[in-house]
Amino acid sequence: MANEANNPRPRRKRKEKSMLVPALAVLFLFLFVSFSYYAYQIVYTGNVHTKERDVYVLIPTGATYNQAMDSIEASGAIVDKLSLHFMAKLMDYDKLVKPGRYKLQDGWSNRQLIGKLRLGEQDPLNLTFTNVRLRSQLSEKLAGGIEASAEELDSLLSDQEYLKTLGFDTTTIVSMFIPNTYQVHWTTTAPELMQRMKTEYDKFWTAERKAKADKLGLTPKQVSTLASIVQAETIKRDEKPKVAGVYLNRLEKGMLLQADPTVVFAVRDFTIRRVLNKHLAYDSPYNTYKYGGLPPGPINVPDISSIDAVLNPEEHKYIYFCAKDDFSGYHAFAVTEREHINNARRYQRALTERNILN
Repeated sequence: MANEANNPRPRRKRKEKSMLVPALAVLFLFLFVSFSYYAYQIVYTGNVHTKERDVYVLIPTGATYNQAMDSIEASGAIVDKLSLHFMAKLMDYDKLVKPGRYKLQDGWSNRQLIGKLRLGEQDPLNLTFTNVRLRSQLSEKLAGGIEASAEELDSLLSDQEYLKTLGFDTTTIVSMFIPNTYQVHWTTTAPELMQRMKTEYDKFWTAERKAKADKLGLTPKQVSTLASIVQAETIKRDEKPKVAGVYLNRLEKGMLLQADPTVVFAVRDFTIRRVLNKHLAYDSPYNTYKYGGLPPGPINVPDISSIDAVLNPEEHKYIYFCAKDDFSGYHAFAVTEREHINNARRYQRALTERNILN
């Protein structure tokens, strides 16, 4: 009896042990559920919040994992950065970084985002270029949409030997660029873009367009050159075929084109509002007051409406035109020099009256 009274502890230990096992099981289950829930959140819960705006991530060529993650975080669309890093490591993104321009979708999970980046599924952008006069301006416009720099593009546009492989030279190369909207990838290199534009140029100059140019006695490059003059002369699309007809009539008669925009281009002073005698005396093959025929190349990048206006000119006998005195933006056309002088005087009087009224 004494021994039994003196040995109660083993029973308590067994009781404590029996209570500890379920407690540990509950704790383990709690941790397991918590971890599973967090793991589910990391993988499947939306972690991209674009706030109803278009958000793009640009990952440069040669970017490291850390640089790529910095670019993603800089977008301001990531809710939980820690979980994104965890998922990126889990999916081996540090070994699969691909350059590009990627659009983030609102509500994307980490898995969806990293999956897109791993595959390099770029979102194309729309490349457009208008109101371009010089090669340097063209380089800047093109570089504004892709990763390649303006310097890289300008280097190709100025390389006579390279341009020869495309069938152009430094005076005609701008005619290879047909203003339109082109879908390209941000990572498009300068040489790739040049080849793409050559392909688009070849597609634009269909057999029908070439036949029309040939009927006019012009090459496609010459059509672009004349189209650039037409474009500089009028902003009215419906008037372009009539203006084209004037210059074609002059070419047919062997007259000087005497196009003011070519003089402005020759002088390279695009602030000139009125061409004066000192400008007309400037010696340049682009000065169509001094040299006959077409200038060496386009004086801007003509749009499709200007090119088609030359290919489909209005047939008439006009060889002169000047701005209308109603300031509508249209022009008054004339067959004779006397008629042209009268039109010009009316316009000058209207200018004088407007200055007095103002």
